Amino acid sequence: MKSEHIPKATIARLATYIQVLSEFKREGTDVVSSERLAEACSVNSSQIRKDLAYFGEFGVRGVGYYVQDLITSIKRSLGIDRAWNCALVGVGNLGRALLRHREFSRKGFIIRGAFDCDPYKIGEVVEGMEIVCSRQLPAKVKELGLDIGVITTPPERAQRAANYLIGAGIKGIINFAPARIAVPKHIHLEYVDFFHYFYAAAFHIRFDESRD
Repeated sequence: MKSEHIPKATIARLATYIQVLSEFKREGTDVVSSERLAEACSVNSSQIRKDLAYFGEFGVRGVGYYVQDLITSIKRSLGIDRAWNCALVGVGNLGRALLRHREFSRKGFIIRGAFDCDPYKIGEVVEGMEIVCSRQLPAKVKELGLDIGVITTPPERAQRAANYLIGAGIKGIINFAPARIAVPKHIHLEYVDFFHYFYAAAFHIRFDESRD
């Protein structure tokens, strides 16, 4: 890796590159030009070269990119060439949906523990996984080798869930709860808010309507 200061936007685009390259691979494409890859990713080819340059030299001049080699290199650069064990905290409707989402394990993010503080949920089995009391997180993190915490609690319980995860030694948190949480600087925190996309779609539609 050439730089420690990689923009979040670059990381997001790399995820798109993997998705598109995987589609090329399924279609039987072995080599793709930077122009074709850029078009499929809705960016320009110079942006792709700039993003990849953070991690090394890729592609062959006059040929393009070898699809499988580039997939492998990007996954290694992003750290997703290995499995990551996850703890899900908050087994409500969203939490249950994520537990049933098979794509997580296919992508290498394996939910190995489900936790909740509701006594009526503790002991329940969802998708073959028993819901455990959140207070048992410290023991389970060590036992199951958990790396990432996924918060799907109601907003008012998100900080408490984060505190449990941090105290248990979790290294990174993905917060689906519609609430901001405070974490120490060494914890990698990401927010997932579906409504951002609804707001963006509504804005662009309204903007287009105002121009008519």
